[in-house]
Amino acid sequence: MRRLGTVTRTAQGLAIVRPDDGDDAPDIGTMAVDESLSGVGRVVDVFGPVGRPYLAVSPDDHVQLPELLGTKLYTR
Repeated sequence: MRRLGTVTRTAQGLAIVRPDDGDDAPDIGTMAVDESLSGVGRVVDVFGPVGRPYLAVSPDDHVQLPELLGTKLYTR
């Protein structure tokens, strides 16, 4: 399991994740999970500064975006 980062905000139906320093950006389509390994969604975009880009995660149907704020997300 690898840490993606923390959900810092939501925008246009997406969870915006700020990765930790020094982490490489994951590939688009990578599955995002929470600490209990429950599927949260998939990475649909990588944007922003090259040194520390943001990730846009499209949530699964059962996920409520406001509940994700401040949550740490991971990849399997």
